[in-house]
Amino acid sequence: MGILSALNKSVGGLNAQSFALENISGNIANSQTTGYKRTDTSFTDLVGAGTARITQLAAGNVRASSRSTVTVQGAIEGNSVETFLGIKGDGFFSVLQKSGEANGASTFETSMAYTRRGDFQINKEGYLVNGAGYFLAGLAIDPATNNPVGDTPGVIQIDKSPVEAEASTTINYRLNLPTEPKTKFSETNTDTSITDENMWTTSGGRTGPPATGEVTDELNEEFLNNSISGGAVTGYDSLGNAVNVQLRWAKTADNEWQLYYQNEASDPNTAATGDVMWTQINSGGAGPEFTFDSDGKVVEDVANLELASDLEIGGKTLSGITISFGDGLTQYADASQQANVRQLTQDGLPAGNFQDVSITDGGRVVANYSNGKTVDLFQIPLVSFQGASALKPLDGGAYAETRDSGPAVSNASGNIIGASLENSNVDISEEFTKLIVTQQAFSANSKVISTADQMMSDVLNIIR
Repeated sequence: MGILSALNKSVGGLNAQSFALENISGNIANSQTTGYKRTDTSFTDLVGAGTARITQLAAGNVRASSRSTVTVQGAIEGNSVETFLGIKGDGFFSVLQKSGEANGASTFETSMAYTRRGDFQINKEGYLVNGAGYFLAGLAIDPATNNPVGDTPGVIQIDKSPVEAEASTTINYRLNLPTEPKTKFSETNTDTSITDENMWTTSGGRTGPPATGEVTDELNEEFLNNSISGGAVTGYDSLGNAVNVQLRWAKTADNEWQLYYQNEASDPNTAATGDVMWTQINSGGAGPEFTFDSDGKVVEDVANLELASDLEIGGKTLSGITISFGDGLTQYADASQQANVRQLTQDGLPAGNFQDVSITDGGRVVANYSNGKTVDLFQIPLVSFQGASALKPLDGGAYAETRDSGPAVSNASGNIIGASLENSNVDISEEFTKLIVTQQAFSANSKVISTADQMMSDVLNIIR
């Protein structure tokens, strides 16, 4: 029986090495496949039965089985495609397979699959699909709270509709006013008989600030000569029309300033008598002026100045505007003698067309629009399994849960890396080493069969 047993074991060895060769060839073939997890081969010895004497037990047969490396990380590499995703650490993307179409729209399987292959791109229907044809699932973002809705992911579909215009409601304004502003009047009038050249007063033949707070065409030139620029910002009305908000400051007394915005109701060259060119913005305190103390701090509380009236500019209206100074309005000496504007921004937007989608490192799917607006649309969850090695492999680098893997668990410990891909975890040099060892083992088993055949022939020759 020894020779026949040797033949059987060698045949088993050939089968086992053939199985290992199949796994090695598959690993080498997929060495460049995104997110591919190599399949290793485990060998198990089978002990023969037939005797209770340990010293009489012969070496057993062999059985080969596959061993998953789904938990072994592949290298993460950056990519220029914003929708490509890599996972660093534990976790899987939830994906769905397309089952067909209904009325020209895709329909999907009900059972979820899981993958680490992250080469997702937007198709014509707005779905994020990877190179193997799996559709990415995620949680919709509530626009009111900016938090995910629910805990059951659904297929992600990007709405490519334009976004509406957003009217400006707040102008964020941070600046320092010089203690001694350099105006056109102060530059050209240094006569000691003229007092307060740096201020807008009634000295030097000037009319001074109007009591009405409105600078008409007749006073426009004098106003420009006795004030300094406070910067400009483009706001937007409720229809998305651009409104150019021009601001100027005029110092009217020690530590007192007045702020004006340009109405642009008329062209200065063609303005009719009485047309309003600039309108004063009241400080919101006891008077119209912005008053500063000896430390350069504004006296009134103007952190968020809610304007009593709308801004009427060039025939357009900015309604309900708040100028937010915070603690950023000061009066300190400045070498330039001009207003040092540190921030002048607003929160309005024109209408915008959809441009593209990007995905943040935290897994947020963000829509980008031509007006600069970004909107969080979905949160991509990562799931994990108690027995990930027991997941059932599917075509295209995806997996299905099994009884041994357990169900998918939310909030895996891994991190999503945007604009990146996880490479195959196959090491070519290691696979070629395995290939050489497998070839030698296969040849050795073949040699055993040849030797056993020769021994059997010798036995038969003895009988003859």
